[in-house]
Amino acid sequence: MIRKGNECQIEYREHMRDGDGTVQLTNFITGPDELCGKGRLFSKITLNPGCGIGYHVHEGDSELFYILKGTAEYSDNGTIKTVSAGDVTICPPNTGHSIANRTDEVVELVAVIVYE
Repeated sequence: MIRKGNECQIEYREHMRDGDGTVQLTNFITGPDELCGKGRLFSKITLNPGCGIGYHVHEGDSELFYILKGTAEYSDNGTIKTVSAGDVTICPPNTGHSIANRTDEVVELVAVIVYE
């Protein structure tokens, strides 16, 4: 199966996880079945300047980010770090994270959530 880029669903989430602004998600899958029940998210996330995803803890799953473009402020279980294009973040089960764009440039990343 092939899903063309223009067939991917785009959604907008205001204050995602109590973060700032509106986050754009380009969903590459239509649901968990397309990940064989092993996860629930495979999306490109766009963070415009001033936007972010608020801090949250993952229980029963892990989330990975691959930074495609830009530089962002990432909370790695409460420790603030800078991530940029080419970096990978891993948030294992029972740990937390957040990400925020504090720059004047757009940040793009691929996010995957997999179950334990």
